Amino acid sequence: FLLPFLMTFMIIIHIIFLHKNSSNNPLGSNKFMDKIPFHPYFSSKDLLSLMVVLVMMLMIISIFPNMLMDPDNFSPANPMMTPIHIQP
Repeated sequence: FLLPFLMTFMIIIHIIFLHKNSSNNPLGSNKFMDKIPFHPYFSSKDLLSLMVVLVMMLMIISIFPNMLMDPDNFSPANPMMTPIHIQP
C-alpha cells in the first residue's frame, strides 16, 4: 500500500536533486547550440509517423476488410447443426 507513495516521493526527490545543479549528459556537451529543439523537428517527425500509420490502417480497413476476421465468420450458417465448440 505504501510502496507507490514511497516511489513517487523518491522520484520527486530525484528530480529535485537532478535539476538543482542542472543535468548533464555523458558526452559532456552543455552548449545550447549542440541541442536540437523538440519543435518543429521531433513533432513533425512524430506527426508524419502518425499519418503513415493511419493511412496504412485506412488502406487495410478499406481494401481488405475481412483480413482480420475470424475464419468461422465466413462459413455459411446451418440451422440444423450446432458448432462443435458449443456444448449444451
